[in-house]
Amino acid sequence: MQRYDMFIDGESHPPSTDNWFPTDNPYLGAPWAEIARGGPRDVDTAVRAAHRALGTGPWAELTASARGALLHRLGDTVAAHARPLAETEVRDNGKLFTEMHGQVSYLAQWFHYYGGLADKIEGTVPPMDKKGYFAYTRKEPVGVVAVITPWNSPLLLLAWKIAPALAAGCTVVVKPSEFTSASTLELARLFHEAGLPPGVFNVVTGFGQDVGAALVEHPLVRKVSFTGSDTTGRRINQAAARDFKHVSLELGGKSPNVVFADADLEAAVNGAVSGIFAATGQTCIAGSRLLVQDSVHDEVVDRLLELAGTARMGDPMDEDTQVGPITTPAQYAKVLDYIRIAREEGAELALGGKAATRPECGDGWFVEPTVFTGVSNSMRIAQEEVFGPVLAVIPFRDEEEAIALANDSRYGLGAGVWTRDIGRAFRMAERVHSGTLWVNTYRAVSYLAPFGGVKDSGIGRENGIGAITSYLEDKSVWINTGAPTGDPFVLR
Repeated sequence: MQRYDMFIDGESHPPSTDNWFPTDNPYLGAPWAEIARGGPRDVDTAVRAAHRALGTGPWAELTASARGALLHRLGDTVAAHARPLAETEVRDNGKLFTEMHGQVSYLAQWFHYYGGLADKIEGTVPPMDKKGYFAYTRKEPVGVVAVITPWNSPLLLLAWKIAPALAAGCTVVVKPSEFTSASTLELARLFHEAGLPPGVFNVVTGFGQDVGAALVEHPLVRKVSFTGSDTTGRRINQAAARDFKHVSLELGGKSPNVVFADADLEAAVNGAVSGIFAATGQTCIAGSRLLVQDSVHDEVVDRLLELAGTARMGDPMDEDTQVGPITTPAQYAKVLDYIRIAREEGAELALGGKAATRPECGDGWFVEPTVFTGVSNSMRIAQEEVFGPVLAVIPFRDEEEAIALANDSRYGLGAGVWTRDIGRAFRMAERVHSGTLWVNTYRAVSYLAPFGGVKDSGIGRENGIGAITSYLEDKSVWINTGAPTGDPFVLR
């Protein structure tokens, strides 16, 4: 049984509580490592280390260009260790090795991209409407950033936050999910070995009530960046508001994947299956509502059931596996409960609908790929985030009804549209309320394109050039170049 301490101020840090807790391998249904159970004292130690590094020492003295070069080196380090990092993630969250390895290999680009932006953060010299004054603006790091990450894609979603934060000159304290902390701790060690100064990147592990709350409420934290449920996000937003902290929230989704009759149906069905089953439904952008035009509804459903019915379940480390286990016992129970609710509400079970007990699934927490038809958009299965391999198929008549159904949700993270009509694609892009809309594809992301949600799906955007500005403050500097002082009681 491997044991992980926390990582604070450039070194391994045992918990002040002197307690560790098990982390499970979802495929085996058993613990594989122990994680330090931190508490408020550990949070305070980490935040104060980050605050010191922000104001003094090697990090504070780096030029922007040197900071960018260091981020490039961090990216190279991640790329060089992509396989063992991905294997750690699979042991911890049960997602497919092919997906995790692809994610970890790709996330090096976030550090390269934002490393390239580090020395392109520029102020301005605004024209003055007053004689005898010169003014300019500076962009300065917002300060210590609290980063709270989920269990489904720990390192990728961490990179979305810390790459722009570090490029901006901030320091970071991370609270990873208690279910998937190991890969973040491994990354911290690699970053230290790559030359990241002590105190810049700290990891405090533990539970939300002990670590997360103390981190959000710490007076030296100036920004909170969170990915997770909208319920937790709402609590974090309220707590952060008491101290006027900056907040970025990437929350849940109930994303519509809309198939029109003129679409390439084979591609659309492939996209629907990928959108919900490839990640076992455990992604915030899962295309969990499949809206299908009524004239092709039956054909699409037949194709969908045939393809989804062939999905290979089993060991997520096996590159032939297509659907892995649910990450936690609690989530496993939640998914099965939503299947029960859907049946009680009158949805028609067309595929799956139960725990998978195949020999290749071992003792893990597997749920069969599940498809419901005859779904009304008012049903809970269509309105609430299941976060599992459960698809609700909903028919629509025309474009207007498709838009109305797509927008009939308190979420607005992602949406997909499948059509050969370019005009319709533009109309849907304009009228569907979502932070991202994919046309004839699904689940594509990049460090180059902003990502985030509207409505209950969150606040702010990650990725793209704009993400770095959320970790910066603007300062105006005024210089009197010889203007007469005049009346000191008159604002000039």
